[in-house]
Amino acid sequence: MDCLEIDVYMLNPTDKKPYSFELAASLLSLVLIIAVLYFLQSVLVPLMFSILISISLYPVARFLEKLNMHRALSSILAVILAILIIAGLIWFIVHQVIVIGHDGTNLQRKFLTIFNTIQHWITAKFGVEPGEITARIKELSNRALSNAGVYLSAAFGSVGGILAGLVIVPLFSFFLLYYRDFFREFFFHAFSSTPQDKVHETLNRIYDVVQSYLLGLITVMAIVAILNTIGLMIMGIQYAWFFGTLASLLMLLPYIGIALGSILPAIFALATKDSYWYAVGIIAWFQVVQFLEGNVITPNIVGGKVSINPLMAVIAILLGGMLFGLAGLILALPLTAVIKVLFDAIPSMKAFGFLIGEPEKYHLKRYSTMVLLKRWKLKDKIGKDEK
Repeated sequence: MDCLEIDVYMLNPTDKKPYSFELAASLLSLVLIIAVLYFLQSVLVPLMFSILISISLYPVARFLEKLNMHRALSSILAVILAILIIAGLIWFIVHQVIVIGHDGTNLQRKFLTIFNTIQHWITAKFGVEPGEITARIKELSNRALSNAGVYLSAAFGSVGGILAGLVIVPLFSFFLLYYRDFFREFFFHAFSSTPQDKVHETLNRIYDVVQSYLLGLITVMAIVAILNTIGLMIMGIQYAWFFGTLASLLMLLPYIGIALGSILPAIFALATKDSYWYAVGIIAWFQVVQFLEGNVITPNIVGGKVSINPLMAVIAILLGGMLFGLAGLILALPLTAVIKVLFDAIPSMKAFGFLIGEPEKYHLKRYSTMVLLKRWKLKDKIGKDEK
């Protein structure tokens, strides 16, 4: 930009700002938002979980209100129902862990046998003496024990936060359900310069996307739990319902949940079965279930309402983990879906909403470049790009 352009810009401050200025302002705003999210995560993370829970409970509260029940009472009953369901799942897992723990002595003896077998195999294959392997394991164990104090202090330090979350999340969920119309009107006031029907439509779209994701996730988790359990029962693995349900609950960690959930029953099979092929079969079956979940079950249940391409989903999960830890891994996909809806509603951000979404069929065809150039009326460039 030369001196004349600068003078003109100064004389006409109402003119459209340069794209570089708008981009810098957007990036600066993004950095500030991320900083605020990081420093306020102790409040924002429970609030985000509460928003997801309140959206999932809205149909229940609405159904109770149709029975002429007061909104406050219907909201309380919906939250209590959610608490009972979550408490039931926790009780089931803890109870099964206690039951399995009764056979701890036998499992320990079996693991020692497996360890000795592996040790002899390493010695025969690589010439490493058993004493060297034991010494290395002791060294790693001592190192882990030396850091145990740090881990335990961190774990017990977070107990207060967990207990606070157990109180705050239900409380937030109740108020979000009870004051839902009040919060909706807030958005009408906040975006008064935007057509109100567009604000209303965007809010409904956010609700539909989050509701579809949550209900779809619960349905898919139930189907995956049944498939996991059937496979474990066919292989004769004890506590099949426990391992199958636990693996499905780990689907809260997208893409890696089922894979992580297959490790525990595989190790249990090594300790209780007379062949390692059971462990191999468990891992293979869980991978088959994961393939079916990603390519058949989820697309048919959730459909196109939550359209995030896998690359952006993985990036969102990594960023969510860096920002909020384990909670960020769980919140990453629904938050990304909400962000996509907002980007689609803002004209200047539609390109980024397009980037987050899934590609169309014509993007993946053999001659997709030609289709793309025709779509953007660049027919004269077709020959050059295809040569």
